[in-house]
Amino acid sequence: MWTKRFQCGGRESALLDCRSSSSTRNTCSPGKAVGLTCSEPVRLVGGDSRCAGTLEVKHQGQWRPVRHSDWSLKTTAVVCRELDCGSAVSVRESIRPPASPVWKIRSSCFQSGYALRDCVSPDVSIYLLDLTCSDSVRLVNGTSLCSGRLEVKSDQSDQSWSSVCEADFDQQDAEVVCRELGCGAPSVLQGALYGEVEAPMWTKEFQCGGHESALLDCRSSGSTRNTCSPGKAVGLTCSEPVRLVGGDSRCAGTLELKHQGEWRTVSYSDWSLKTAAVVCRELDCGSAVSVRERRESSDRSVLRIRSNCVQSGSAVRDCVTFDYSSKVLDLTCSGQMEKFQFTSP
Repeated sequence: MWTKRFQCGGRESALLDCRSSSSTRNTCSPGKAVGLTCSEPVRLVGGDSRCAGTLEVKHQGQWRPVRHSDWSLKTTAVVCRELDCGSAVSVRESIRPPASPVWKIRSSCFQSGYALRDCVSPDVSIYLLDLTCSDSVRLVNGTSLCSGRLEVKSDQSDQSWSSVCEADFDQQDAEVVCRELGCGAPSVLQGALYGEVEAPMWTKEFQCGGHESALLDCRSSGSTRNTCSPGKAVGLTCSEPVRLVGGDSRCAGTLELKHQGEWRTVSYSDWSLKTAAVVCRELDCGSAVSVRERRESSDRSVLRIRSNCVQSGSAVRDCVTFDYSSKVLDLTCSGQMEKFQFTSP
Protein backbone atom coordinates (compact mmCIF):
# COMPACT_ATOMS: atom_id res chain seq x y z
CA MET A 1 0.00 0.00 0.00
CA TRP A 2 1.02 3.63 -0.57
CA THR A 3 2.32 4.83 2.78
CA LYS A 4 1.51 8.57 2.76
CA ARG A 5 -1.65 10.65 2.52
CA PHE A 6 -2.13 12.69 -0.67
CA GLN A 7 -2.96 16.38 -0.10
CA CYS A 8 -4.00 17.66 -3.54
CA GLY A 9 -5.60 21.06 -4.06
CA GLY A 10 -7.49 19.66 -7.08
CA ARG A 11 -5.84 21.87 -9.72
CA GLU A 12 -2.66 19.84 -10.21
CA SER A 13 -2.10 18.09 -13.54
CA ALA A 14 -0.62 14.93 -12.03
CA LEU A 15 -1.10 13.10 -8.73
CA LEU A 16 2.59 13.09 -7.86
CA ASP A 17 2.64 16.89 -8.21
CA CYS A 18 0.48 17.04 -5.05
CA ARG A 19 1.86 17.52 -1.57
CA SER A 20 1.79 14.50 0.74
CA SER A 21 1.79 14.02 4.49
CA SER A 22 5.06 13.66 6.34
CA SER A 23 3.74 10.81 8.48
CA THR A 24 3.45 7.30 7.05
CA ARG A 25 0.67 4.70 7.20
CA ASN A 26 1.61 1.10 7.89
CA THR A 27 -1.78 -0.59 7.61
CA CYS A 28 -4.98 -0.36 5.55
CA SER A 29 -8.21 -2.16 6.49
CA PRO A 30 -9.49 -4.91 4.14
CA GLY A 31 -11.79 -3.56 1.42
CA LYS A 32 -10.39 -0.02 1.65
CA ALA A 33 -8.20 0.09 -1.46
CA VAL A 34 -9.40 3.01 -3.61
CA GLY A 35 -11.55 2.25 -6.67
CA LEU A 36 -12.36 5.15 -9.00
CA THR A 37 -14.63 5.78 -12.00
CA CYS A 38 -14.16 8.98 -14.02
CA SER A 39 -16.94 10.32 -16.24
CA GLU A 40 -16.50 10.61 -20.00
CA PRO A 41 -15.05 14.02 -21.07
CA VAL A 42 -18.14 15.05 -23.06
CA ARG A 43 -20.36 18.13 -23.13
CA LEU A 44 -23.13 19.76 -25.18
CA VAL A 45 -22.56 23.44 -26.01
CA GLY A 46 -24.56 26.25 -27.59
CA GLY A 47 -27.99 24.84 -26.77
CA ASP A 48 -30.82 26.04 -24.52
CA SER A 49 -29.58 23.92 -21.62
CA ARG A 50 -26.66 21.72 -20.65
CA CYS A 51 -28.64 18.80 -22.12
CA ALA A 52 -28.80 20.18 -25.67
CA GLY A 53 -26.32 21.49 -28.20
CA THR A 54 -23.30 20.54 -30.29
CA LEU A 55 -21.48 17.49 -28.97
CA GLU A 56 -17.87 18.12 -27.93
CA VAL A 57 -15.32 15.64 -26.61
CA LYS A 58 -12.07 16.35 -24.80
CA HIS A 59 -9.29 14.20 -26.24
CA GLN A 60 -5.55 14.69 -25.95
CA GLY A 61 -6.24 17.82 -23.89
CA GLN A 62 -8.42 19.47 -26.57
CA TRP A 63 -12.17 20.10 -26.69
CA ARG A 64 -13.37 19.61 -30.27
CA PRO A 65 -16.81 19.18 -31.86
CA VAL A 66 -17.80 15.73 -33.10
CA ARG A 67 -18.41 14.98 -36.76
CA HIS A 68 -21.87 13.72 -37.71
CA SER A 69 -21.35 10.18 -38.96
CA ASP A 70 -24.09 7.56 -38.85
CA TRP A 71 -25.31 8.47 -35.35
CA SER A 72 -28.67 7.26 -34.14
CA LEU A 73 -30.87 8.01 -31.13
CA LYS A 74 -29.67 4.75 -29.62
CA THR A 75 -26.07 6.03 -29.67
CA THR A 76 -27.22 9.45 -28.44
CA ALA A 77 -28.89 7.80 -25.43
CA VAL A 78 -25.47 6.69 -24.16
CA VAL A 79 -24.25 10.32 -24.17
CA CYS A 80 -27.45 11.51 -22.46
CA ARG A 81 -26.93 8.97 -19.67
CA GLU A 82 -23.29 9.98 -19.32
CA LEU A 83 -24.36 13.62 -18.84
CA ASP A 84 -27.09 12.56 -16.37
CA CYS A 85 -29.69 14.08 -18.67
CA GLY A 86 -32.98 12.43 -19.52
CA SER A 87 -33.92 10.36 -22.56
CA ALA A 88 -32.49 11.00 -26.04
CA VAL A 89 -34.90 13.20 -28.00
CA SER A 90 -33.15 14.09 -31.25
CA VAL A 91 -29.92 13.89 -33.23
CA ARG A 92 -29.27 16.06 -36.27
CA GLU A 93 -26.55 17.24 -38.58
CA SER A 94 -25.51 20.90 -38.63
CA ILE A 95 -23.30 22.40 -41.33
CA ARG A 96 -20.61 24.82 -40.08
CA PRO A 97 -18.18 25.89 -42.85
CA PRO A 98 -15.30 26.21 -43.26
CA ALA A 99 -13.95 22.72 -42.58
CA SER A 100 -12.17 22.56 -39.23
CA PRO A 101 -10.52 19.93 -37.01
CA VAL A 102 -13.10 17.67 -35.35
CA TRP A 103 -13.24 14.31 -33.61
CA LYS A 104 -14.84 11.37 -35.36
CA ILE A 105 -16.49 8.82 -33.07
CA ARG A 106 -17.20 5.42 -34.56
CA SER A 107 -20.75 4.72 -33.42
CA SER A 108 -20.39 0.95 -33.97
CA CYS A 109 -17.42 0.97 -31.55
CA PHE A 110 -19.36 3.06 -29.03
CA GLN A 111 -22.51 0.91 -29.17
CA SER A 112 -20.50 -2.28 -28.68
CA GLY A 113 -19.69 -1.19 -25.13
CA TYR A 114 -16.38 0.65 -25.46
CA ALA A 115 -15.93 3.99 -23.70
CA LEU A 116 -16.54 6.97 -25.94
CA ARG A 117 -12.94 8.21 -25.71
CA ASP A 118 -11.72 4.77 -26.90
CA CYS A 119 -13.58 5.28 -30.20
CA VAL A 120 -12.16 8.71 -31.14
CA SER A 121 -10.00 9.56 -34.15
CA PRO A 122 -9.05 12.98 -35.65
CA ASP A 123 -10.86 14.29 -38.74
CA VAL A 124 -11.71 17.48 -40.66
CA SER A 125 -15.35 18.26 -41.50
CA ILE A 126 -18.05 20.91 -41.81
CA TYR A 127 -20.72 18.41 -40.65
CA LEU A 128 -21.20 18.57 -36.88
CA LEU A 129 -23.43 16.65 -34.49
CA ASP A 130 -26.20 18.38 -32.53
CA LEU A 131 -27.94 16.36 -29.81
CA THR A 132 -30.95 16.99 -27.62
CA CYS A 133 -31.67 15.10 -24.41
CA SER A 134 -34.65 15.84 -22.20
CA ASP A 135 -33.36 17.56 -19.08
CA SER A 136 -36.11 16.59 -16.65
CA VAL A 137 -37.81 13.36 -17.83
CA ARG A 138 -36.60 9.87 -18.76
CA LEU A 139 -37.90 6.33 -19.29
CA VAL A 140 -35.62 3.63 -17.86
CA ASN A 141 -35.38 -0.18 -18.16
CA GLY A 142 -37.66 -0.24 -21.20
CA THR A 143 -37.39 -2.14 -24.46
CA SER A 144 -36.85 1.07 -26.49
CA LEU A 145 -36.29 4.80 -26.02
CA CYS A 146 -40.08 5.23 -25.94
CA SER A 147 -40.79 2.81 -23.10
CA GLY A 148 -39.77 2.30 -19.50
CA ARG A 149 -40.32 3.31 -15.91
CA LEU A 150 -40.94 7.06 -15.68
CA GLU A 151 -38.43 9.14 -13.73
CA VAL A 152 -38.49 12.90 -13.19
CA LYS A 153 -35.62 15.09 -12.07
CA SER A 154 -36.95 16.24 -8.72
CA ASP A 155 -34.49 19.01 -7.97
CA GLN A 156 -32.43 20.72 -10.65
CA SER A 157 -29.82 21.69 -8.06
CA ASP A 158 -28.97 18.22 -6.76
CA GLN A 159 -29.63 16.41 -10.07
CA SER A 160 -31.58 13.57 -8.42
CA TRP A 161 -34.22 11.46 -10.22
CA SER A 162 -37.53 10.29 -8.74
CA SER A 163 -40.10 7.73 -9.84
CA VAL A 164 -43.75 8.75 -10.10
CA CYS A 165 -46.64 7.05 -8.30
CA GLU A 166 -49.44 5.70 -10.50
CA ALA A 167 -52.07 7.54 -8.45
CA ASP A 168 -50.45 10.89 -9.33
CA PHE A 169 -50.32 10.33 -13.09
CA ASP A 170 -53.02 9.92 -15.76
CA GLN A 171 -53.49 9.64 -19.53
CA GLN A 172 -53.13 13.40 -20.15
CA ASP A 173 -49.87 13.44 -18.21
CA ALA A 174 -48.67 10.48 -20.31
CA GLU A 175 -49.49 12.36 -23.54
CA VAL A 176 -47.21 15.20 -22.45
CA VAL A 177 -44.32 12.86 -21.57
CA CYS A 178 -44.54 11.00 -24.91
CA ARG A 179 -44.60 14.32 -26.78
CA GLU A 180 -41.66 15.70 -24.77
CA LEU A 181 -39.58 12.64 -25.68
CA GLY A 182 -40.46 12.85 -29.38
CA CYS A 183 -42.44 9.60 -29.30
CA GLY A 184 -45.94 8.79 -30.51
CA ALA A 185 -49.10 8.70 -28.42
CA PRO A 186 -49.14 6.67 -25.16
CA SER A 187 -50.23 3.07 -25.73
CA VAL A 188 -49.68 1.46 -22.30
CA LEU A 189 -49.77 3.09 -18.87
CA GLN A 190 -49.34 0.65 -16.00
CA GLY A 191 -47.68 0.43 -12.60
CA ALA A 192 -44.57 -1.77 -12.18
CA LEU A 193 -44.53 -2.53 -15.92
CA TYR A 194 -40.76 -2.04 -16.02
CA GLY A 195 -39.72 -3.24 -12.60
CA GLU A 196 -39.89 -2.04 -9.04
CA VAL A 197 -37.67 0.71 -7.72
CA GLU A 198 -36.18 1.85 -4.47
CA ALA A 199 -35.47 5.38 -5.74
CA PRO A 200 -37.25 8.35 -4.15
CA MET A 201 -40.81 9.05 -5.30
CA TRP A 202 -42.15 12.30 -6.76
CA THR A 203 -44.26 13.83 -4.01
CA LYS A 204 -46.98 15.76 -5.90
CA GLU A 205 -49.72 14.88 -8.38
CA PHE A 206 -49.26 16.07 -11.96
CA GLN A 207 -52.25 17.94 -13.40
CA CYS A 208 -51.52 18.28 -17.12
CA GLY A 209 -54.08 19.48 -19.62
CA GLY A 210 -52.47 17.30 -22.29
CA HIS A 211 -51.33 20.19 -24.52
CA GLU A 212 -48.13 21.13 -22.66
CA SER A 213 -44.75 20.57 -24.32
CA ALA A 214 -42.98 19.38 -21.15
CA LEU A 215 -44.12 17.58 -17.99
CA LEU A 216 -42.66 20.19 -15.65
CA ASP A 217 -44.73 22.86 -17.45
CA CYS A 218 -47.86 21.21 -16.02
CA ARG A 219 -49.58 22.32 -12.83
CA SER A 220 -49.18 20.08 -9.80
CA SER A 221 -51.18 19.54 -6.62
CA GLY A 222 -50.53 21.59 -3.53
CA SER A 223 -50.56 18.57 -1.23
CA THR A 224 -47.63 16.15 -1.04
CA ARG A 225 -47.51 12.35 -1.01
CA ASN A 226 -45.22 10.56 1.41
CA THR A 227 -45.82 6.94 0.40
CA CYS A 228 -46.60 4.89 -2.72
CA SER A 229 -47.79 1.28 -2.60
CA PRO A 230 -45.44 -1.40 -4.00
CA GLY A 231 -45.94 -2.03 -7.71
CA LYS A 232 -47.37 1.43 -8.34
CA ALA A 233 -44.39 3.22 -9.91
CA VAL A 234 -45.52 4.46 -13.34
CA GLY A 235 -44.44 2.39 -16.34
CA LEU A 236 -45.15 3.95 -19.73
CA THR A 237 -45.02 2.78 -23.35
CA CYS A 238 -45.37 5.37 -26.11
CA SER A 239 -46.11 4.30 -29.67
CA GLU A 240 -43.62 4.79 -32.51
CA PRO A 241 -44.11 8.14 -34.32
CA VAL A 242 -44.58 6.54 -37.77
CA ARG A 243 -47.27 6.78 -40.47
CA LEU A 244 -47.98 5.86 -44.09
CA VAL A 245 -49.25 8.71 -46.29
CA GLY A 246 -50.56 9.14 -49.85
CA GLY A 247 -51.90 5.61 -50.21
CA ASP A 248 -55.39 4.18 -50.57
CA SER A 249 -55.68 3.65 -46.81
CA ARG A 250 -53.80 4.41 -43.61
CA CYS A 251 -52.06 1.03 -44.07
CA ALA A 252 -50.42 1.88 -47.40
CA GLY A 253 -48.27 4.72 -48.70
CA THR A 254 -44.95 6.50 -48.24
CA LEU A 255 -43.33 5.85 -44.88
CA GLU A 256 -42.83 8.94 -42.71
CA LEU A 257 -41.36 9.29 -39.24
CA LYS A 258 -41.73 12.24 -36.88
CA HIS A 259 -38.34 13.63 -35.88
CA GLN A 260 -37.74 16.88 -33.97
CA GLY A 261 -41.44 17.70 -34.23
CA GLU A 262 -41.44 17.35 -38.03
CA TRP A 263 -42.72 14.53 -40.23
CA ARG A 264 -40.00 13.37 -42.67
CA THR A 265 -39.86 10.84 -45.49
CA VAL A 266 -37.80 7.68 -45.05
CA SER A 267 -35.27 6.73 -47.72
CA TYR A 268 -35.26 3.34 -49.43
CA SER A 269 -32.24 1.42 -48.18
CA ASP A 270 -32.12 -2.41 -48.30
CA TRP A 271 -35.57 -2.80 -46.73
CA SER A 272 -37.21 -6.21 -46.81
CA LEU A 273 -40.70 -7.49 -46.02
CA LYS A 274 -39.29 -8.66 -42.68
CA THR A 275 -38.33 -5.10 -41.75
CA ALA A 276 -41.59 -3.67 -43.11
CA ALA A 277 -43.53 -6.13 -40.93
CA VAL A 278 -42.29 -4.24 -37.84
CA VAL A 279 -43.88 -1.01 -39.11
CA CYS A 280 -47.12 -2.79 -40.09
CA ARG A 281 -47.41 -4.28 -36.59
CA GLU A 282 -46.74 -0.89 -35.01
CA LEU A 283 -49.57 0.64 -37.07
CA ASP A 284 -51.89 -2.31 -36.26
CA CYS A 285 -52.05 -2.95 -40.01
CA GLY A 286 -51.59 -6.69 -40.23
CA SER A 287 -48.69 -8.20 -42.19
CA ALA A 288 -46.35 -6.62 -44.77
CA VAL A 289 -47.45 -7.12 -48.39
CA SER A 290 -44.97 -5.08 -50.44
CA VAL A 291 -41.93 -2.80 -50.20
CA ARG A 292 -40.92 -0.67 -53.15
CA GLU A 293 -38.61 2.17 -54.07
CA ARG A 294 -39.96 5.42 -55.48
CA ARG A 295 -38.00 8.43 -56.72
CA GLU A 296 -38.91 11.85 -55.33
CA SER A 297 -37.26 15.19 -56.10
CA SER A 298 -36.57 17.20 -52.93
CA ASP A 299 -33.72 19.33 -51.57
CA ARG A 300 -34.59 18.37 -48.01
CA SER A 301 -32.69 15.65 -46.17
CA VAL A 302 -34.62 12.47 -45.45
CA LEU A 303 -34.33 9.90 -42.70
CA ARG A 304 -32.61 6.57 -43.16
CA ILE A 305 -33.71 3.66 -40.98
CA ARG A 306 -31.17 0.87 -40.83
CA SER A 307 -33.08 -2.34 -41.48
CA ASN A 308 -30.55 -4.57 -39.70
CA CYS A 309 -31.01 -2.42 -36.58
CA VAL A 310 -34.82 -2.82 -36.73
CA GLN A 311 -34.56 -6.57 -37.36
CA SER A 312 -32.29 -6.97 -34.33
CA GLY A 313 -35.21 -5.91 -32.11
CA SER A 314 -34.57 -2.18 -31.71
CA ALA A 315 -37.47 0.23 -32.08
CA VAL A 316 -37.78 2.02 -35.43
CA ARG A 317 -37.01 5.40 -33.88
CA ASP A 318 -33.80 4.07 -32.32
CA CYS A 319 -32.38 3.20 -35.77
CA VAL A 320 -32.66 6.59 -37.50
CA THR A 321 -29.85 8.53 -39.19
CA PHE A 322 -29.95 11.36 -41.74
CA ASP A 323 -29.56 10.79 -45.46
CA TYR A 324 -29.66 12.67 -48.76
CA SER A 325 -31.51 10.51 -51.26
CA SER A 326 -34.16 10.78 -53.96
CA LYS A 327 -35.26 7.18 -53.26
CA VAL A 328 -38.15 7.03 -50.80
CA LEU A 329 -39.87 4.04 -49.27
CA ASP A 330 -43.44 2.98 -50.07
CA LEU A 331 -45.00 0.22 -47.97
CA THR A 332 -48.24 -1.73 -48.22
CA CYS A 333 -49.62 -3.66 -45.27
CA SER A 334 -52.50 -6.13 -45.47
CA GLY A 335 -54.81 -3.91 -43.44
CA GLN A 336 -56.06 -3.73 -39.88
CA MET A 337 -56.21 -7.10 -38.18
CA GLU A 338 -59.75 -8.34 -37.69
CA LYS A 339 -60.74 -8.71 -34.06
CA PHE A 340 -63.18 -11.53 -33.27
CA GLN A 341 -65.33 -11.61 -30.18
CA PHE A 342 -66.32 -15.09 -29.03
CA THR A 343 -69.52 -15.54 -27.04
CA SER A 344 -70.81 -18.69 -25.48
CA PRO A 345 -73.95 -20.20 -27.08
